[in-house]
Amino acid sequence: MEREQVYNFAAGPSVMPEPALRTAAAELLNYHGSGMSVMEMSHRGALFQEIHDSAKAKLKALMEVPDTHEILLLQGGATAQFAAIPMNLIEDGTADYAVTGNFSNKAAKEAEKYGRVHIAASTAGTGFDRIPGQSELSFSDGAKYFYYCANNTVYGTEWQYVPEAGTPMVCDMSSDILSRYVDVSKYGLIYAGAQKNMAPAGLTVVIIDKALAGRELPYTPQIMSYRTMIENDSLLNTPPCWCIYMLSLTLDWVTAQGGVKAMEELRRERAGIVYDFLDNSRLFKAHAQADSRSYMNVTFRTGDDGLDAEFIKGASERGLLNLKGHKLAGGMRASLYNAMPVEGAKALVEYMKEFEAGHHV
Repeated sequence: MEREQVYNFAAGPSVMPEPALRTAAAELLNYHGSGMSVMEMSHRGALFQEIHDSAKAKLKALMEVPDTHEILLLQGGATAQFAAIPMNLIEDGTADYAVTGNFSNKAAKEAEKYGRVHIAASTAGTGFDRIPGQSELSFSDGAKYFYYCANNTVYGTEWQYVPEAGTPMVCDMSSDILSRYVDVSKYGLIYAGAQKNMAPAGLTVVIIDKALAGRELPYTPQIMSYRTMIENDSLLNTPPCWCIYMLSLTLDWVTAQGGVKAMEELRRERAGIVYDFLDNSRLFKAHAQADSRSYMNVTFRTGDDGLDAEFIKGASERGLLNLKGHKLAGGMRASLYNAMPVEGAKALVEYMKEFEAGHHV
């Protein structure tokens, strides 16, 4: 089965590795001679248990997850974790939040329903175009945890350092997980919606220090209790079976490419191609400050809404899809996740050059 060659720059759901898609297509009707699709089999059966266990083992190996931490494969999207995190960790205390974009802002507001929230830093004043430095972070005494979002898909910024908080760190890595090395031992909790770098929408990965489980507020629903989900190996209820299967196939692909180290090299190459052009362009300008730029989501604009719309339309006609920026940021956004080939970044820049030349800037 062939498909038209396009480059999908969507922010999520997003491009997936073609080998993973082809394997899924080949196994769609008959998984490993079982006569069943993964979408049909019981989540309590041995076949799915093998898929589930394999996905966890592969992720543990690729991310070097220490034995102190548990991998949970959950539902509800990353947004559900905005509530689950404070319900499980804030107890009767305060949590520190760095607000560097749309989703960290939403997470902080959600946490206020369950406890006290201290804003450790905010870059709203400059339009979320940068990441605060360590010296700008203001921590509260005895905070239960410090929360930040590693990569901001809307505004195209990314933390280029690991902050030091002196308290358990909680990090939303939805859009850059598996794209660079992470010392998991430094974090109390990492979570990521799967639909950017791992699998189709419907799965959320949580990696939690097991010592933090068991502190949930008394009204925390079972399905949102980390302790309960650890005790039930994420199988308290029917999990997103197909998504977990696709996660396993994607992890096979990452491993075959050379692992996280190779993904990090590729992300620098892809983003570098686009940023190098932007830095010398007479028409297009990057949104994020240079030291805070995302390797995953390159945000840019012409400064003219009409030209932006013309550019997006022309790009789509050339098979460069989903470049329209988020409604909060405007302009354009090129999402360069792990499965985006380097050729996609090159094709985008070639069109940008053509567009610029045609507008006599």
